[in-house]
Amino acid sequence: MTNSTVRFLLNNDVVSIENIDPNLTVLQYLREIQFNTGTKEGCASGDCGACTVVLAELDTDHAGQLHYKSINSCITFVGSLHGKQLITVEDLKDGVKLHHAQQTIVDNHGSQCGFCTPGFVMSSFALHKQKKTPNRAEVLEALAGNLCRCTGYRSIIEAAITSSVDSEEDSFAKHYQETVATLTEFQKLPAPSLAGNGHDYVAPKNIDELAYELTSEPESTLVAGGTDLALSVTQNLATINKLVYLGNVEELTTIEETDTEIVIGSALPYSKFIDTLHHYYPDLGEMIERIGSKQVRNTGTLGGNVGNASPIGDMPPALIALGATMTLHVAGVERTILVEDYFVDYKKTVLKPAEFIKSIQIPKPTAGQTLKLYKISKRLDDDISAVLAAIFIEQKSESQGQIINNIRIAFGGMAAIPKRAPAAEAVLQGNTLTKESVAQAKIALATDFQPMSDVRASDKYRMRVAQNLIEKCYLELQSRTIETRVVNYA
Repeated sequence: MTNSTVRFLLNNDVVSIENIDPNLTVLQYLREIQFNTGTKEGCASGDCGACTVVLAELDTDHAGQLHYKSINSCITFVGSLHGKQLITVEDLKDGVKLHHAQQTIVDNHGSQCGFCTPGFVMSSFALHKQKKTPNRAEVLEALAGNLCRCTGYRSIIEAAITSSVDSEEDSFAKHYQETVATLTEFQKLPAPSLAGNGHDYVAPKNIDELAYELTSEPESTLVAGGTDLALSVTQNLATINKLVYLGNVEELTTIEETDTEIVIGSALPYSKFIDTLHHYYPDLGEMIERIGSKQVRNTGTLGGNVGNASPIGDMPPALIALGATMTLHVAGVERTILVEDYFVDYKKTVLKPAEFIKSIQIPKPTAGQTLKLYKISKRLDDDISAVLAAIFIEQKSESQGQIINNIRIAFGGMAAIPKRAPAAEAVLQGNTLTKESVAQAKIALATDFQPMSDVRASDKYRMRVAQNLIEKCYLELQSRTIETRVVNYA
C-alpha cells in the first residue's frame, strides 16, 4: 500500500506534494516552486555547499528527539523529504531578529559577496543543533564542504565557533515538541509515492515492500543518498523513469555488532557508522572523513559506494582487504558473498534482476592484524581518488621475526574494478616484512595491474604511486612513531 503524496515540514509549515517529477531536486523545488531563493546553486554537484540546507529527522536511537544534519539540496531528490523537516535560511530569523548563526557572521565580518553565506550559515546551524559548544576541529569538519572565494575562512570559522555563545532559544527549539509530534504522524502514513512527467517514485518502508517493488519492476533505479546518482540528472541532464528510495527501509538503515563483525545496513549514511569503524580501524575512519564533505557523508551510504561498482570508489578496496562480505536479497531469498566477488567488469556486478544489497559485514580485528589505507587525490578533502591502496596484514612472532601470516592488498583506480594484487601478495605471504621483500613486491605489482591514463593521473604515475604505497606501509609498520601522512603536517 502506498500513499501518492509526500508530506514534510518546510521550516514550520506542513507541505504536501504530488504530481511532481521525482527527478526534481530539493534545490529546484525551493527555488522554482517555493521561490525560496536564499538557497543558492553553485556547482549542482555537491562540492561547493552554496545549496546547503538542514534536515531534522526523528532520532531512531533516542525516542522523542530530533537529529539535525546538513545536506546538499542540489543532489537530493525531493521525494526523500517525506517525514522530515526541511529548514532553509529564510526561516532562521525570528521576526526581524537574525538567528545567532546569522548574527555571528555579521559580527565577525564573515560575508562579502554573500553568495556562499547562506550555506555557511546552515552548516553552522546544523552543527550547533548537534553540539552547543563545538571545538575548532568540529567546526572545520562542519564547514569543509562549503566554499568561499571572497572572505577568507578565518572570520567564518570564528563566527561558527562563537555561534552559540549567549544565544537565545530559537524558533525551532520553541516548536520542538510540536515538530516531533508532526513528524511522528507522518511516519505512520503508508509508503509515499510521486508521479509526474511520466516518471515515478516510491519509498518502501520495509524489506518486503522493497522486494515487491523490484520484483514488479526490476529495471527500477535504487537511490539512497543519491550523492552519485543525482549527478546523472544535474550534470548529464538524464531522467530516471522510476526511483525506489531506500532511506525509509528499516532493515537497511541499521548498524549492529556481533562478537566477530560489524553489520552495516546498505542504506545507512556514513555519518552513522564512521565512529564505529574508526574505533576498530583508525585508518578506515580517517579515510571516510575524506569521502566528500559533511553534507555528503550525511546522506551518502556504504551500499551506494559499493553498489555502483565504480573503479574509484573509496570503500571497496578497504572492504576487499578486510575480507568483508555482503548480503544480497531478492524476493525473500538471501545469499552472502565476499565483496571482492561482487565486481565482474567495469560497472558490471553479480547482482541478479531485482536483487539488492541488504548489508555489508566487516570482520572485527584480532591480535596482530593491521589495516593501512592510503588515498591519493589532488586535494585532501572532498575529492575523487586517483589511487586508493588498502593493505591488510596479519603478523605472528616466530624465531626468525615477525612473519606475515596473512596479507591482502587491494587497489582502487588501478583497473576497471577494485581488485586485489595477487602477485604482490604472494611475494610477501609467509615472509618477514623487509626492505628486500618490499622491493620484490613492488616489482610484482607491475604484473598485477595495467592502469590507464585519465584526467586524474597517468598510467605511469598510478603504477609508481601504487608501488610506493607498499613501501610507505612498510616504513610505517617499521616505526609507529614516524609521521608520514599529510595531515600530520597540515
